[in-house]
Amino acid sequence: MDVLPFFLYLNMGPKIYNSSYPSLPVQSHSIFTHILSVDSSNSKVGGFPAEANAFVDTATGYAITRRDLRSLALKFGYGLRHNPRVKAKRGDTILVYSPNSLAYPVFVLGAIAAGLRCTLANNAYTPRELGHQYTNSGANMIITTLESLAVALEMLKGLGMSHADAEKRVILTTQSFAWVGGPATQESSKGLITFEQLLSLGELPEEERFDEEAAHETVLLCYSSGTTGQPKGVETTHQNLTTEVNSIMAALKYEEGDQLLVFLPFYHIYGAVSAFFYSLLCGATTVVMSGFDPIRFCVAVEKYRITAVLIVPPVLLAIARHPAMDKYDLSTIRLLFCSAAPLPATLVKEGMERLLAKRKPEQALYITQGFGMTECSPASHILPLDSSLSKMGSVGLLLPNFQARLVVDDGETVVDAEEGKSGEMWVRGPSVMKGYLNNPIANKNSLTADRWYKSGDICVRDKDGYYYVEGRLKELIKYKGFQVPPAELESVLINHPEVADAAVIGIQSEQEATELPRAYVVHSQPEKISTDESKKAFEKSVARWMESRVAKHKYLRGGVVVIKEVPRSAAGKILRIQLRELAKKELEPVQSKL
Repeated sequence: MDVLPFFLYLNMGPKIYNSSYPSLPVQSHSIFTHILSVDSSNSKVGGFPAEANAFVDTATGYAITRRDLRSLALKFGYGLRHNPRVKAKRGDTILVYSPNSLAYPVFVLGAIAAGLRCTLANNAYTPRELGHQYTNSGANMIITTLESLAVALEMLKGLGMSHADAEKRVILTTQSFAWVGGPATQESSKGLITFEQLLSLGELPEEERFDEEAAHETVLLCYSSGTTGQPKGVETTHQNLTTEVNSIMAALKYEEGDQLLVFLPFYHIYGAVSAFFYSLLCGATTVVMSGFDPIRFCVAVEKYRITAVLIVPPVLLAIARHPAMDKYDLSTIRLLFCSAAPLPATLVKEGMERLLAKRKPEQALYITQGFGMTECSPASHILPLDSSLSKMGSVGLLLPNFQARLVVDDGETVVDAEEGKSGEMWVRGPSVMKGYLNNPIANKNSLTADRWYKSGDICVRDKDGYYYVEGRLKELIKYKGFQVPPAELESVLINHPEVADAAVIGIQSEQEATELPRAYVVHSQPEKISTDESKKAFEKSVARWMESRVAKHKYLRGGVVVIKEVPRSAAGKILRIQLRELAKKELEPVQSKL
């Protein structure tokens, strides 16, 4: 029998890429302990001055210092554990159903201090959607606002509870800011337990401990986007979070005193980790907005002298093109950090040019991005600031403690992609989730036996170790043997002078027995195409325009369609499932005639 040379045996294993950063120690304690510990003199909280602001509300200007945040969290935790109607115990799950607010970090950190799990729900959910998360997460209480109370109660009653039993599960937060020194309001609490009542009962002497093996207990249950099937609960542990925030610091560190503007939803792990855990670890102040609006954004940047902003691509598009940006002083912004969806290099350039035009040469500006997912707590890659220009368009380097593979799976064999070729990103490391809650099938499909998480994203790695996202595995359009990434076509489309936003999907052609790329675009000046004739002319002109900019197999053979807005999740991801449904309705009359 022939014996292979030893070096060939070495090459038969998987091709694993390690982070270029040194590995960091894995922490085994509570995330609360990690970011809000106090020194013996109590003059610092989490290593920074206790009197420094931790959170500021843009609408009112009310603020919470680091000392107050720790105290308020311990008070809320005490109320959860000792109120006779709540009677929470370690390991219970509380569902937070609320828009961004100054109180939101107290909800989350207070529940963690009490030893609870937090599941964070989209505040736009219907009773049916909320009911799935409530039951799947095993929650036994819900904190919500007056505006969302009716939905919460309808959800609970839909689960078979009486009105009285449903009310016992609800903790209500009102518009009052008395708990931070503001005026009290006359709002009715409708006889429910309130957030302020729980704050008044006492204070835990210290947070619940999660040391050593206990650090593997679940602390966050954020839910995946659910683009296929029901949303899945992602079990994120204390150790996942402590390791993750330390890893992020190696590539992207907020400076002490940074004013971080956050309007991304706190229920999404991108918003929660960046605004709560990571900003506190770095000593930054999080300035809270309830959602993005171009004018309110500009007002907040100017008023609070914002230095860093968490964004998604549609926000950078607004920064690059909205007329309001020229009417305010945005020169304090030092950093725009984008995640949740790929950020095209062309859009980065456009945003840079807009912001640099109104600032002095010595005022630095960085626009960078990262890559990750809820399952990675959330970031696995970040583009370092010193590479943000030279590697524009890249999602960056692997963070410390992460490993990656680029895998090609043809349904029969799984092989690693050749150097410089694309493949599905697999990642492994201590920040990768424990698993999907109560979902063994999803765990089997997503996690290998040796703990590689299959991201579903098609990526390529350059010779310097920088990664680029080409698209989603399930979103790739398969045109006559070619694979067409929608994200690539979208990045070209938004360079059209009259296209404000764009999304691309594949539609099945029975005539050609293949998928065809179809674009949905938003016109930057809708009044220009007010008639059906002008709209159709514009659609055809965009298709022709694309043909001079992409390879032949990437032509928009499925057509171009003008829509009022591209459907997106609150985190900025294109909701292609809605566009596929739209295309199905649009094409039904055509198909029936064939």
